[in-house]
Amino acid sequence: MSGILEGKRVLITGVLMESSIAFHTAKLAQEQGAEIILTAFPRPTLTERIAKKLPKPTKVIELDVTNDEHLGRLADVVGEELGGLDGVVHSIGFAPQDALGGNFLNTPFESVSTAMHVSAFSLKSLTMACLPLMQNGGSVVGLTFDAQYAWPQYDWMGPAKAALEATSRYMARDLGKQNIRCNLVSAGPLASMAAKSIPGFSELAAVWDHRSPLEWDLKDPEPAGRGVVALLSDWFPKTTGEIIHVDGGLHAVGA
Repeated sequence: MSGILEGKRVLITGVLMESSIAFHTAKLAQEQGAEIILTAFPRPTLTERIAKKLPKPTKVIELDVTNDEHLGRLADVVGEELGGLDGVVHSIGFAPQDALGGNFLNTPFESVSTAMHVSAFSLKSLTMACLPLMQNGGSVVGLTFDAQYAWPQYDWMGPAKAALEATSRYMARDLGKQNIRCNLVSAGPLASMAAKSIPGFSELAAVWDHRSPLEWDLKDPEPAGRGVVALLSDWFPKTTGEIIHVDGGLHAVGA
């Protein structure tokens, strides 16, 4: 039986560690029949080493989503490798240290601007750079952390994720006529590279110990990866502008 991504061509960003959602998305995508290409910044060599642990070899290209030159050449580079694209995975987020860890009221705009550019606006930038390769439609899937709430220590990444979620909805509106779906997976906390950059992350993650209806494992990114792969597939042909929660159900319950 063929996989649910058989024949699909997918660009995946954000593979930094074997423990990342992006790595497990790449692994599952290959296992489900997709051809993939990875992007990396600022250390493509790190991603190349991690990519060797995937089931099949894959090319890694350097991409800074805030660099217009990188974005401008992306379609040509990916087109030479895969011919086109059926899916794009946005797993990119960054905020300077002074925008995290309880410093919300004192963070300068320059740091907020960086967080917004890298974490939210880049969803639009990346998608538009890939658009020439998606002539037959496709699926764009991003990763968020539920922006309905003010989380401990998360600070300006919260508004950045809220902007990401709004951006996805507007993209869903404007790209639907080209049969391109835009959705997000809202994952629970994971012990990833991004988590390590958040001061006091353990305080945030502890919320899941007490409130999550399903037991949540900080060290298991595969459920979130499965959610991404499902949205990349044709099993959600008329779903767009949606946020799928893969968080053990915590979003659905109160204190």
